[in-house]
Amino acid sequence: MEILGVLAAILSSALGGTAVGATRYLAGTLDPLTIGAVRFSGGFLVLVAVALWRRDTWPPKIDWLGAGALGLLLFGLFPVLFNGALVYTTAARGALALSTLPLLTMLAGAVLRIEPPTMRKIAGVLIAMAGVAAALGTSLATAPAGAWRGDLIMVAAAFCMALYSVWSRPFLSRTAPIPFVAFGMGVGAVCLSALAASNGGLTRLAALNAPQWIASGYLAIVCGAFIFFLWAFALGRATPTLVAVSVAVNPVTASIFGVVFLGEQVSANLLVGLVAVLAGIAIASGATRRFRL
Repeated sequence: MEILGVLAAILSSALGGTAVGATRYLAGTLDPLTIGAVRFSGGFLVLVAVALWRRDTWPPKIDWLGAGALGLLLFGLFPVLFNGALVYTTAARGALALSTLPLLTMLAGAVLRIEPPTMRKIAGVLIAMAGVAAALGTSLATAPAGAWRGDLIMVAAAFCMALYSVWSRPFLSRTAPIPFVAFGMGVGAVCLSALAASNGGLTRLAALNAPQWIASGYLAIVCGAFIFFLWAFALGRATPTLVAVSVAVNPVTASIFGVVFLGEQVSANLLVGLVAVLAGIAIASGATRRFRL
């Protein structure tokens, strides 16, 4: 059912907001490449164990090259671009740039003739993006010099995810979500681990204390294995654009996380943004039309 795919995508994006906090917690000890290697290597091991326990069907040999390339795109290139973007721009501007994902996904789907755009989806996507901008509020007003470089890099990261979302659908029709994600995540983890090892990043793992290992485990199990399983599950049941529009939930839940755990104030912008994001997702998915019927 399509609604299950949309709900899985929303949960994936909502949990994705917590990955920012765990990553920042580890950033003082580990470099971005090593954090990515820990996240996806651990996620790969978890997914492989679950897939073997469930006796799921793995990608056939004819799909190995394509599934591996998609894994390199999402689990190799995407985190490098994502982390690199935040060197030049702020987290708020980066989140807004990443929220272009549904527009880029819609464009890619139309060009590749996989998903034709509709006025309903376009309207829902734009409303959800406006909700992200409203939720971030005044955080968008301040930016370092040259922040536009980071914004463009983040859009490039979003484009990687858009292509993954569009190109994954044929593979997911032949393979269960867990082994498909595990296959691609394994490719990305090998590449990130090799890069991390080359700059001495893996040696810093010995300096982690118990809370940092717990954060690493959370990144691997929840933000590595579970989040991307949900994303693939969603892509197997809903169109790429409907899955992608859920990414607007990510910065909103990150803001809510700050309110709950960091004592930040609940602003009117956050409430308006949350309502707009949810309304945009409902419009894009056609939930409002079904409700009227």
